[in-house]
Amino acid sequence: MFEMIPWRARKELEALRREMDRLWEGFFGERAFEPVEKWSPALDLAETKDNLVVTAELPGIDPKDISIDLSGDVLTVRGEKKQEKEEKEENYHLIERRYGSFTRSIRLPVKIDEEKIKASYKNGVLKIVLPKSEEVKKKEIKIKVE
Repeated sequence: MFEMIPWRARKELEALRREMDRLWEGFFGERAFEPVEKWSPALDLAETKDNLVVTAELPGIDPKDISIDLSGDVLTVRGEKKQEKEEKEENYHLIERRYGSFTRSIRLPVKIDEEKIKASYKNGVLKIVLPKSEEVKKKEIKIKVE
């Protein structure tokens, strides 16, 4: 007679997954299959009566490493966050800070007066003020009462 043994598929699949992970880590290294995320700064676009204001969080970036371009109705912010000098005596176990170049482009909803654009950088925050062109500013029309 044969004895029936219950098959525990989930338990066996988990054991197989652990074994495969162990084999791959041994072959490629411990962090071989962790996703590499590209760093990209957060942007805000706000509209006032006369301006569009773009604000970008760029902590740790030298303003000399930032460029701003306007082509038609697309504003592009480019830059690079450079890695600090690596110390040879230190053994890193975890590095979560992101480094490298980035590009962010946003389509502007209105026409801009390109000659009056201003940009400033303070405490890791880039602020770009884009004045609206005169033709797109809302004009209030007074009603003449008779």
